[in-house]
Amino acid sequence: MPATFRRAGQHSYEPLPRASFESDDLPDLERSASNASWMSRFAESLPLKRMSSASTYTHYITPRRRKRSLLRAVYWCLCVSPYICITLVLLVSLFFPSYTKPPPHYRELYQASVRSSEPGRANPHNEKIFIVASLYEKAGELTSGAWGDAVLSLVDLLGPDNVYLSVYEDNPSEATLNSLNTFKSRVNCNSSIIGEELDLKTLPRVPLPNGTTRLKRIAFLAEVRNRALAPLETSPVRFDRLLYINDVVFNPIEAAQLVLNTNTDPTTGRASYSAACAVDFINPFKFYDRYATRDMDGYTTGIPFFPWFTSAGSAISRTAVLANSDAVPVRSCWGGMTAFDAKWFQHRQYPNNTDIESTIDNTTLAPLRFRYEKATFWDSSECCLIHADLAYLSSGTGMPANSNIYMNPYIRVAYDSSTLSWLSLSRRPEYLYSVIHDWLNKWIGFPGTNERMNEEPGETYTDTMWAYDDPERAFAPNASGTEVFKGHWEKKEHVALPGGFCGGRQLLVINEDRTQGEGKWGKILAPSPPERR
Repeated sequence: MPATFRRAGQHSYEPLPRASFESDDLPDLERSASNASWMSRFAESLPLKRMSSASTYTHYITPRRRKRSLLRAVYWCLCVSPYICITLVLLVSLFFPSYTKPPPHYRELYQASVRSSEPGRANPHNEKIFIVASLYEKAGELTSGAWGDAVLSLVDLLGPDNVYLSVYEDNPSEATLNSLNTFKSRVNCNSSIIGEELDLKTLPRVPLPNGTTRLKRIAFLAEVRNRALAPLETSPVRFDRLLYINDVVFNPIEAAQLVLNTNTDPTTGRASYSAACAVDFINPFKFYDRYATRDMDGYTTGIPFFPWFTSAGSAISRTAVLANSDAVPVRSCWGGMTAFDAKWFQHRQYPNNTDIESTIDNTTLAPLRFRYEKATFWDSSECCLIHADLAYLSSGTGMPANSNIYMNPYIRVAYDSSTLSWLSLSRRPEYLYSVIHDWLNKWIGFPGTNERMNEEPGETYTDTMWAYDDPERAFAPNASGTEVFKGHWEKKEHVALPGGFCGGRQLLVINEDRTQGEGKWGKILAPSPPERR
C-alpha cells in the first residue's frame, strides 16, 4: 500500500528530547553560515562602514554643524570645569595640603604651650627677647583688642622674666592714650609703653627741583620704628632675639614658633637665623607685603598669591616655598612680624668686624637701625633696607650667597580676625596655584627691572637722570602738556649703600597740608621725558 503523506500542520512540531541521553540518536547538524566566530561578530560591530562613508564626515565639516559642535563642546566644558576644579581642590586639600606639616619641633613647642599654664613654657632655653612695636590707632582698637591680648599671651609663653616689651605710638588721640595706659597696667614684664606728640616739622626733608621740600614717607616710618627701639640704648640686658610686630592679628603660639623654631640647628636645638619673617595676608589668599620682600636674586615678588615668588633667575626662593620649607631664603622680607638676631641692634653686643665699614657715605649702619634713602627720587622700604644692612654687616658684601634671612610660610598673620581664621583652610590647596601663578607672572611682566639691583656697597656709580628745563611748571599741580616736561639728561654720581635691590625711582611723601580728596600718603613721579609720561 503506497505510503500516504500528509502535510504537517502549521503548528505541528517534533518533540524535543526530555533528557541528555535521548539526544544520542540525533543527527549531527551542520554549522550555519550565519553562525560566525566572535572575531567576525566584533569586526561587524565596528563602525568601519560608517567611517569610510563621506556622509559621516560631512556632518562635522558642514559649517553650520561644525559651529554647533564647537558651541556644544564649549558649553560642556563650561559646565564641567567647576566640578573638575572643585574635585581638584578637594583632592589636593585632603591628600597634598600645603604648609600643614611643620617640622617636629614645632609640634613640641605647641604641645608644651597648651599642656601647661606655667609662664615661659614655650621658651625652654630662657632666651632673652625684646618685643617691639610702633603703632597707629584711631581710638585704641589695637592695644585694647585682639592685638593687645595676643601680645600679652606671647609674653606669658616666652616668660615675663625673659621679655622686654616696647610699644611706641606717635600723636595718639585721647582714646588711644587711655587704651595705652590700660594696656600698660596689664603688662607684667619690663616695658616701655609710650604715646607722645611728634612734630613732623622736626624730621628731615628732601629738596625738589622746584625749590620746595617734602617729608619722605619712609623717613617718617624709619623715625617712629627707631623710637620704639630706643630702650635698647640703655638696657643692660644682652638680648638673644628681637621681634618686631606690626598692627597684625596673630596666633601667640605661632609667634613663639617664628622666634624659637625657624631653621632650628639640630646640634643646638635653637633657631638659627639673622632674620625670620612671617607671611602677612590682606585676605585669605592675597599676600600683602610685596614692597619689602625680595627673593634671593633680589627680585620683587610676582602676583601676590602662592607661591609668591617668580621663577626668574635661580628661583631659589620659589623652589623652597614649593618644597614647604620653614626657612625660605630671601634677601629681605617683613610679613607683618619679623624676628632678628638681637646682637646686631645692640652697641655692646654688635660683633665689630674691622674688615667691614659700618659707615658708608656718612650713613651709619651699625648697630642696626631703620633708615631711608636720602636721594630725592629714589625710595626703598625701611623694612627692606634693614635686611640689606644686616646682610652687609654680617658678610661684607651686598648680596652674599647665604643671606641667613628667611621667610617662614608656616607662620601667617592677617590684618583682621576674619582673615586669620581662614588661613588654616585657604593654605591647603595652594599647590594648585603654582602653574597659573608662573604663567601670569610672565604674561604681566613680573618681576620688573631695577637699575641698582647689583650695586656693591661703597662703590661709586653714575646715574643718568632727566632734568626739567622749567621745574616750577613741571611740578605744579595738574601739570600737563609736552612743553611743560621738556628738559635734558644729566649725569650724577652716587656712592652705593646696601639695598640697591630694594628701591625704585619714585618719591613717596606725607601730605602734611592735605587738600580736599588727598590721603595721608602721596607719590611724586621722578622726572622723565614727555614721551615716557
